[in-house]
Amino acid sequence: MENKADCDVISDSKIIANRENSKKSTGPKNTALTRLNALKHGILSKEALLKGEDKKSIEDLGKRLRLELAPKGELECILVDRIISSVWRLRRAIKIESKFVQAEYDECKYDRWSGNANNSEKAWNLVVTRELGGRNCWLNLLRYETSIEKQIYKALHELIRIQGARKGEKPPAPIAIDLDVVKD
Repeated sequence: MENKADCDVISDSKIIANRENSKKSTGPKNTALTRLNALKHGILSKEALLKGEDKKSIEDLGKRLRLELAPKGELECILVDRIISSVWRLRRAIKIESKFVQAEYDECKYDRWSGNANNSEKAWNLVVTRELGGRNCWLNLLRYETSIEKQIYKALHELIRIQGARKGEKPPAPIAIDLDVVKD
């Protein structure tokens, strides 16, 4: 039987062949065409502004936040841009959530079998039951919102720390600490 160490040795010819093969795979040729391939709802899009959204609104948001946050230097500008982009995505997520919940409610206003109207409390209960019971679109939207909010707070906290250090202040302690609690 061969020694285990002998099996793990890769020959020089195999290394050369692997390097040559890796040169053939260069990824997408036209990223302008492929950058939106995974776009479904736009919440996690790399593009801050999607087709149909108001460019002036995001520009106004950017002006207001830049004025309020007063970035100095490239790094601070990058963090403020990150905050602007994340706030815009959060607004998009909330808008999508609102439309989704309203559509779910409209669908639950009438009993599927009898066609009779459900009272509003029963309709809302059906919406929640449907979401918690399986389809989970609503819960996914809430998860996206939470993730985006964390991005905003993380960038804002780092901006505050950098601005404080620039002014000679002692950096503040973290605002929030993420904990995972495991119950047995």
